[in-house]
Amino acid sequence: MNRSIGKIGEEYAKKCLLEKKYKFVKANYYSRFGEIDLIFLDNQELVFIEVKARKSNFFGSGEESLTLSKKRKIIKTLLYFLNSASKKQFRSWRIDLISVKLNYQNKLLKISHLKNI
Repeated sequence: MNRSIGKIGEEYAKKCLLEKKYKFVKANYYSRFGEIDLIFLDNQELVFIEVKARKSNFFGSGEESLTLSKKRKIIKTLLYFLNSASKKQFRSWRIDLISVKLNYQNKLLKISHLKNI
C-alpha cells in the first residue's frame, strides 16, 4: 500500500475517534514485533486501532485485509506496550479496526469502525 494513502487514512480515523470523544494516546507505536497505527482511550479502556485505507477493493476491502498474521503482530506489540512501566495501570483493552475508503482525490467516501475484532 502507498504510505501516503495509509497516513491519510490514519488522519481520517483519528478525526473520527476524536469526534466520538475518544482520547488520543499515541500514533504509530513501533516495537520489534510490529506497529500499531493508533492508540486511544475510550473511557478507561485502551483501544489499539488498526487502520486500513483503500481507494478500491481490487486487493480486498480493509476488513478483509486484516490477516491472522497481522492480528498476532498487533497482539505482541500491544502486550509490549502494556508491559512498559507507565502502562501497567491499564487492565482493560481491545483491538478495533477502522476501514477507510477514499476516492481518487484522497477524499473520504466511507469509514467503518469495527470494535473488538
